[in-house]
Amino acid sequence: RSRLWAALPAQAHIHFKEVLFLLQNEVTSCFYGFYLLLIVTGYKDISDTNTIMEEEKKSDVGTDLQTQLIYRCKKCRRIVASQENVVDHKRGEGERCFKWKKRSDSWDTEKEPPECSSIFVEPMKWMQAVEEGTVEEKLQCLGCKARLGSFNWAGMQCNCGSWVNPAFQLHKNRIDECHI
Repeated sequence: RSRLWAALPAQAHIHFKEVLFLLQNEVTSCFYGFYLLLIVTGYKDISDTNTIMEEEKKSDVGTDLQTQLIYRCKKCRRIVASQENVVDHKRGEGERCFKWKKRSDSWDTEKEPPECSSIFVEPMKWMQAVEEGTVEEKLQCLGCKARLGSFNWAGMQCNCGSWVNPAFQLHKNRIDECHI
């Protein structure tokens, strides 16, 4: 018996209670999405997940269900970020910010700035190149190694013209927006 415990420590089934709870409460519920987010974001102490979920359940009673926006890799569907990780930036003046004569009055000032083609997020655990200490690098999905974007600690300019510093950019055409 002691050899068995040495080979399979008690920590191996740490998530068993949580998974059992989820199976009892429909896998399609918001609790399942919440549980996945906890695991993906590296929530260390997952032992009190049941109490967190119960509090969520109590707070949802009598209110409309609020959907949460998550971002997944388009290729392998791995969760790479949630709306909470997104860093908002003020939209710039668009393409004219990249032109040589930026201050020219000949530009149409009433035009709406273009839609951003990417999102900027906080540095996260899955970004291996960030942990290696490089200043700038491409960001790859951990699951399929697809290129999702890039980062630069000195910052970079969004296609809308705004400068984001530091910049951890995920391209919208490489990720899917999902509501859970």
